[in-house]
Amino acid sequence: MKDIFIADLAGFEEGRVFDSFFLVLQKQQRSTKNNKPYLNLILGDKTGQIEGRVWDPSDPRIARDVEKGDVVKARGSIGRFDDRLQVKVEQLRKATANEANRADLLPATTHNIDELWQRLRGFVESFTDPHLKLLLNTLLDDPAIAQAYREAPAAKQLHHAWLGGLLEHVVSLLTLADRVAPHYPMLHRDLLLTGVILHDIGKVRELSWEIGFEYTVEGMLLGHIQMGMALVEQTIDRLPDFPPRLKPLVLHLILSHHGKLEFGSPKLPMIPEALVLNFMDDLDAKMQAVIGEFEKCAREGKASDELTGKVWALDLRQLLNTRGWLGDEEESAAKQETLFP
Repeated sequence: MKDIFIADLAGFEEGRVFDSFFLVLQKQQRSTKNNKPYLNLILGDKTGQIEGRVWDPSDPRIARDVEKGDVVKARGSIGRFDDRLQVKVEQLRKATANEANRADLLPATTHNIDELWQRLRGFVESFTDPHLKLLLNTLLDDPAIAQAYREAPAAKQLHHAWLGGLLEHVVSLLTLADRVAPHYPMLHRDLLLTGVILHDIGKVRELSWEIGFEYTVEGMLLGHIQMGMALVEQTIDRLPDFPPRLKPLVLHLILSHHGKLEFGSPKLPMIPEALVLNFMDDLDAKMQAVIGEFEKCAREGKASDELTGKVWALDLRQLLNTRGWLGDEEESAAKQETLFP
């Protein structure tokens, strides 16, 4: 069983020896400046990843058959290099079949997947447009698509990069969109929510999550926007009587949701629903980065009323937790637990 996670290591004193189970995300043979070979590993679990170095790969305590994707038991000590945590690996072996729970090794949503899925399907059932409802039910009733949609991360490294992250992100956006739509009567509520559900559906084929989070070959070649549009267009073309004027609007929501050409959108948003989808998508991703940074500071024991370090996902800016600054972070944490009321 795994009782020490990567997130725990930030609180360890340098030189402290520990052992735990990890997933090998990367393995490379490298050499020092003096041309001495060493083994560089990226080790991961559900709380993050860390670099591990084996300075003597010929040591008999280091298994030579360990490869990317293996679950291993490692013993080592904590150190720092360039202000980054690092593990000096002293012993390494493959884990046996029942030693480690794979659920401990990949990051996963803290929300109940079944409840998130029921909320998504509930939004679809609330549609008044029969064609959009049929389109979504046709896609979501497909067992392979449904399973992948429930499991997929929303990204490899950026926002919601964990198992169930896509579903969590979409339900968050649905909740937000359902509140925004009544404020702007020009918006077609069902079309906007359709865009929310379908905008990242290509990620169920762009990404793989068996060994960490990686891009599939097709994902690298095509990208999730093109893959998602193709999947949705093929589905629409199989539906009888789908309105020809509605089809390009649905596809446009997928094609334009990144908002700018330089961000990978083949088209700029040209309808109100596409504009709103782009802004909400960006907002949810940025706020997740904020939440993640504050949670990281809390794990590392940093005071909640101090500035964070520079946040890469937010243009290397520092952040201030206003709730912590004002002394009511407990109330903020309670509200975060009800993210999808």
